[in-house]
Amino acid sequence: MKLLLIEDDGELARSLVTRFMEHGYAAEHASDGPEGLDRALQEEFNAVIVDRMLPGMDGLELVRALRREKDTPVIFLTTMSGIDDRVQGLEAGGDDYLVKPFAFEELLARIRALTRRSSTNATKLSSGSIEMDLVERTVTRGGKAIDLVPQEFRLLEFLMRNADRVVTRKMLLEKVWDIYFDPHTNVVESHISRLRTRLNTGFSMDAIQTVRGVGYRLLAAS
Repeated sequence: MKLLLIEDDGELARSLVTRFMEHGYAAEHASDGPEGLDRALQEEFNAVIVDRMLPGMDGLELVRALRREKDTPVIFLTTMSGIDDRVQGLEAGGDDYLVKPFAFEELLARIRALTRRSSTNATKLSSGSIEMDLVERTVTRGGKAIDLVPQEFRLLEFLMRNADRVVTRKMLLEKVWDIYFDPHTNVVESHISRLRTRLNTGFSMDAIQTVRGVGYRLLAAS
């Protein structure tokens, strides 16, 4: 999962980026409004965390401009705590509003809730160079079409919805195969192997990482 933090407090930004990365998120930082808007428009992020008071462009103005082009989930993170401030943030296009000082665990929970709702409603998923169209049922990597059988498609969809997070064999059995017991077969391993071959043919980087003794992780940068 890829996050963009737009925050002019350098110390806070460094701390948040470090903690996001410790929790398995790919986090990037922009220190002013114009840079943040440019990156939010030019790159794909699962969520954007925006301060209200930014050099060069106010957070409200930034989110209004972003909303004219994209519907990336946005959380305002600010010291402006009045009711009118919150209303302005939400009316500008923010999806959530969290006041400083805050607990990192709450921020993380709000990000998870936002991205969960967003990914559930999305008709297209992307993870690095891998693109999936849930309506057309197509998959590409680096623009190259990849043919998958239905179960491989479901497996890749689950991995993409959890990109950069380790998923266990038990999770895959339950979410992809609807099996809530251990069938003592290698169904997961064999499907992962075939999916890995289809995804990696013609590419130098293995998109699926095996975490020994735990499970698998689809690398968002793949």
